[in-house]
Amino acid sequence: MTPSDASHSRWSDLDRPPLNVPALRRGLLLPGGLWTALDVVDSTGSTNSDLAARAAGLAEGTVLVAEEQTAGRGRLDRTWSAPARSGLFFSVYLTPGAVPVQRWGWLPLLAGVAAAAGLAKSAGVDVALKWPNDLLVRIPDDSDSDSDEPGPGETPSGEERKTGGILAERAGDGVVIGIGLNVSLRADELPAPTAASLALAGAVSTDRETLLRGVLRSLEQWYGRWRAADGDAAASGLQEAYAAACATLGRPVRAQLPGERTLTGEAVAIDGDGRLVLSTGDGLQEPVSAGDIVHLRGAGGGLT
Repeated sequence: MTPSDASHSRWSDLDRPPLNVPALRRGLLLPGGLWTALDVVDSTGSTNSDLAARAAGLAEGTVLVAEEQTAGRGRLDRTWSAPARSGLFFSVYLTPGAVPVQRWGWLPLLAGVAAAAGLAKSAGVDVALKWPNDLLVRIPDDSDSDSDEPGPGETPSGEERKTGGILAERAGDGVVIGIGLNVSLRADELPAPTAASLALAGAVSTDRETLLRGVLRSLEQWYGRWRAADGDAAASGLQEAYAAACATLGRPVRAQLPGERTLTGEAVAIDGDGRLVLSTGDGLQEPVSAGDIVHLRGAGGGLT
């Protein structure tokens, strides 16, 4: 390698090595397993868009990972970008088959539960879920560095911020689920004051191969349980698991709904269809199936 091309090398940032594709395939593409194909590209606009465009010819369990995503999409067409190899940007293709289509709406919530569980094991970080599709971590305050762990019933200290997001969309005969996760971003690289990374949250490991294997294995387990229950979120334990990990429940929120409608209330439940149920006063409850949720009193003292 000559000095002139060093800046373009995949190894130009030694703190962020490229993914080892053969090792990932050996660990994840197992006989009888869910994952059937895994590819890694250096850069793409959106792994979700790439898989969706090829959905007609894909086998279930296809995984596409990008070292850099230049036009990643979130809900409401928000963009998601980060330095190359600083995070995990990947999509999977699932075909739930005999599961009733009306239950497919649980898939992004299932992905959230799976990601949180996988990251707890592989990164040693508690990840909370913000309905419907955000992954939250706590960034310790400087004053918390020598503090004790919170006791039973106590609220963990630190600022709650977003470290990842999930986007699911119908494609062909199935669903493409994309997950974007900030892994090693430093404070000066964050795209917004409300963003975070696993490194800033104190992860015990930021090895992206370890994290990817952990999330995909967890996703395989939860997807298998959900399919075995014919997509019944209660029978599979998914509804209970999501509620237990959901940071939105028990908080006052503002729901910005389609059609420029706004609804304010306390988030009290996740119903059997995966909707967020708000108590809006006078004993009234209203389910929200789609919308942008703002936590009105975040544990860190601000809005999230």
